[in-house]
Amino acid sequence: MSKPIPGTGGNRYLPYDQRTGEQSVVYFTRDLSPEGLKRIYERVSGVLTGKVAVKLHTGEAEGPNIIPRPWVKELLAEKLPEATIIETNTYYEGSRYTTPQHRETLKINGWTFCPVDITDEDGVAALPVKGGKWFSEMHVGKNMLNYDSMLTLTHFKGHAMGGFGGSNKNIGIGCADGRVGKKEIHTAEGSGNQWSIAQEELMERITESTRASVDFFKGHVCFVNVMRNMSVSCDCEGPEAEPVVTPDVGIVASLDILAADQACIDLIYALPGGGGKAMIQRVETRHGLRQLSYMKEMGMGNDRYHLIDIDHEDREVSAAEAVADVKPGWEPDSYNTFPGRNKVRAYYEQKNQ
Repeated sequence: MSKPIPGTGGNRYLPYDQRTGEQSVVYFTRDLSPEGLKRIYERVSGVLTGKVAVKLHTGEAEGPNIIPRPWVKELLAEKLPEATIIETNTYYEGSRYTTPQHRETLKINGWTFCPVDITDEDGVAALPVKGGKWFSEMHVGKNMLNYDSMLTLTHFKGHAMGGFGGSNKNIGIGCADGRVGKKEIHTAEGSGNQWSIAQEELMERITESTRASVDFFKGHVCFVNVMRNMSVSCDCEGPEAEPVVTPDVGIVASLDILAADQACIDLIYALPGGGGKAMIQRVETRHGLRQLSYMKEMGMGNDRYHLIDIDHEDREVSAAEAVADVKPGWEPDSYNTFPGRNKVRAYYEQKNQ
């Protein structure tokens, strides 16, 4: 069989008024706090039943930008006391490459207040990919199949190869197991380059992987994206992530994975005063927008949506209205507990004043 041909246009942003199709509902809050997270979670949590998995990027050791542990601890204690965080080992050699390394990193990063299931610890399972052109099945950590529903709790940020990491990347890479599934996504068959697949083809492979997991939980999965500490680097780069320059925005939530990720991208593009410049450059140079267009092509959701401002009595707003008061530049908050480049940079700036 001939090799599939990747799509195009992953470096071109499609404005909202040029999109067509149905609209989904996306909730939005500017309240970046445990209270804000709990409030917006309530808007989409009705689909969670039975044994609940929380797909969360727990980060490399002492990564400074992950979702604050106190927020997640409070959310689970009050709303999901029986839930389990799920993760997989990494494809690259780092502090989460093996299960023992991963367990130690979980302790370092403070993920000790609830169970964490490294789902590929005991092997893999194959899930079908409906309508895929790169895969007919995707390999995931087999323990994921023990759960009935999933909260996709995502730190929205940039990514070295994907352009951005939203719910699609959190599931597509994060649920694929560390040795088989991630290799299928990243490495061309027979290539000696571990990262030989990039741009549109990579976005499509990530998305097909996501499709497999979302279909497994079909009707019982929801998506929450936290737009805080948005380095252009992924949390997989740990303390070496590039300094954050993009201002914090808020939290979005939806039952539609495409609408959730698309809304975050729209909010970035709408930031006043050039606040979204760094993220936009990272997304476009990696052709990351193909994640969105391919999700739409695969029928995974809608790129049009009603953006509901839960801070103002559920008023519907545009992306530009939602971020109108956001000032350019980033300021750390009280939850920045690990060193990272931002704190190191701040230390030397203060020292040299």
